[in-house]
Amino acid sequence: MVHTRGGLRRLGGNTMGITSDASGNGSPAIIRLATERDAEQIAAIYAPNVTDTIISFELEPPSADEMRRRIEVTLERYPWLVCERQGRVLGYAYAGAHGSRAAYQWSVDVSVYVHEDARRTGVGRALYASLVAALDLQGFYNAYAGATLPNPASVGLHESVGFRPVGVYCGVGYKLGAWHDVVWWHLPIRERIADPDPPADLPSVLGSEEWDAALTNGLPLLRSGP
Repeated sequence: MVHTRGGLRRLGGNTMGITSDASGNGSPAIIRLATERDAEQIAAIYAPNVTDTIISFELEPPSADEMRRRIEVTLERYPWLVCERQGRVLGYAYAGAHGSRAAYQWSVDVSVYVHEDARRTGVGRALYASLVAALDLQGFYNAYAGATLPNPASVGLHESVGFRPVGVYCGVGYKLGAWHDVVWWHLPIRERIADPDPPADLPSVLGSEEWDAALTNGLPLLRSGP
């Protein structure tokens, strides 16, 4: 991973997305910034995780309008990426604040969700690779992710891309008639230094060559899929 914090400048690059033929079937896949037009498909991907599983601790699935609001708020500072092919969103990943106190500003929480028809095609790994590269470009140092246990797929995904477990919150959530543990992982984004500069807001890096490079970071991980 190349650290390019010093090169944040607008160069008229491909702000929205980069394509790849690595997804197979002759149709290029795209990893790009989410827009409000993606809200309906993103809400549909997320909803079964709320209604049918313990993966999400929400109890009611957000509407497309609510998801649109979440995307808009997130993009004021953090990346929200989608992997798309021929207009179909295969998955999405985003970052958010790890905590509200000022000393947390260099750390983020990250999440990824993949359409059930696109699982085991590298979409999750590709999105995380591009997301982490974008966060590195902005100047963030630590990424954290949590998952309700048991969830072998999530454990395998996070540890395959370099996250390492840092602890378990035992019985922290109650859903579907039972108490559930949540495991947390840590991924170092860049080497820690004394007196780090504050991370850049997302709009300041969009359109740069470095942003384009961040989006392409995950494309080699895509495999043939739906």
